[in-house]
Amino acid sequence: MRILMAGAGATGGYFGARLAQAGQDVTFLVRERRYQQLQASGLVLQTPHGTETLKPQLAQANSLTGHYDLIIVTVKSFALDQVLEDIAPAVGPETLIMPILNGLRHIATLQQHFGEDKVIGGLCKINATLGENGEVIQMTPLHQLYYGALDGNNDARLQRVDAALRDCQVDTRFSDNIMDELWEKWLLLSTLGAVCCLARGNTQQILTSRGGEALLQGVFSEILSVITAEGYQTRPAATARILELLSDPATPMTSSMYRDLTQGFDIEADQVIGDLLLRAKRHSLATPLLNAVDVNLQVYLQQR
Repeated sequence: MRILMAGAGATGGYFGARLAQAGQDVTFLVRERRYQQLQASGLVLQTPHGTETLKPQLAQANSLTGHYDLIIVTVKSFALDQVLEDIAPAVGPETLIMPILNGLRHIATLQQHFGEDKVIGGLCKINATLGENGEVIQMTPLHQLYYGALDGNNDARLQRVDAALRDCQVDTRFSDNIMDELWEKWLLLSTLGAVCCLARGNTQQILTSRGGEALLQGVFSEILSVITAEGYQTRPAATARILELLSDPATPMTSSMYRDLTQGFDIEADQVIGDLLLRAKRHSLATPLLNAVDVNLQVYLQQR
C-alpha cells in the first residue's frame, strides 16, 4: 500500500516511522524547514526503549507524483486548509483519507473537499512531542491507533487499510464504531486542554487546588452535554473511565494545546474549544465554564 503521511511532527513522525519500519511504502509530506531537518539528521525516535533513527522518504507539495492508496493527515487543525491544497494531486479514484486531528470539524471539511466516500475515521492516543532538534520524543509506552469507516461499514477498502496498519509495531484498533471513539477522544482532550489552559497547570496541580476538582468535573459535564446533543450515543462505562483518568491526582496530565500555549505557539483553540461552543449555541446549552476557557484562549492568541 502506498501511504502518504501529511506531516512529520510528533504524531505523524512516530506512526509514519513505525509503518515504514514494518515495510510499508511511506512518504512524508513536509514543509521546507522540516524537509531540510529530516534530510540532515534523519527521523529520530526517542522512546522509553531507546533511540532509533531512520532515513525517511520525503516529499514537498510541489514534488508529489502519482496517487496514493492512503493519506494520513496529522497536521495541526489550523494548518488543514493548506494541506487540502497540498494533498490534492495525490488523491486518486481509490484513495482513502484518514485524518488524525483534534475535534471533529475537520471531517466535514475533508468530505466537502474530496467527497464523503474518501474520508475514514482515525484517531491516536500517544504522549509524544518534538524535541529541540526535531526528534520525536515518545514520553510513555502508549501508542494506539484507531481507524474505521465513519458509517461503521468496514468494507473491503477498510479491510485493506487494516491489513497495512495492523502489523506496524503499534497497538491498532480496527473499530466498527469509530464515531463514538472520536466523540470520546474529543471529550477527553477538550476537558484536559480546557482545565490545563485555564488553570495554567497540570491535572495534579489542579486537583490538589481548592475548587480544582469541581472545575474539572464542571467542564467535563458541559462538554458531555454538548457532544450528546450533537449525536454522541453515550457509553456510560467509557465516559466514567475518562473522568476517572482525568480525576486521578496521582497522575499529572497535560494536553498538547497546553504545552503549545506554554511555549508561545499557535494553538487549536477554535477546533478544540470554539467548535464546542458553536455546537452548544445550536442547542441553546449553557456552557459558562467553556466560555471562560474560550475567552482565556482568545486573549492568549491576541497577545502572541
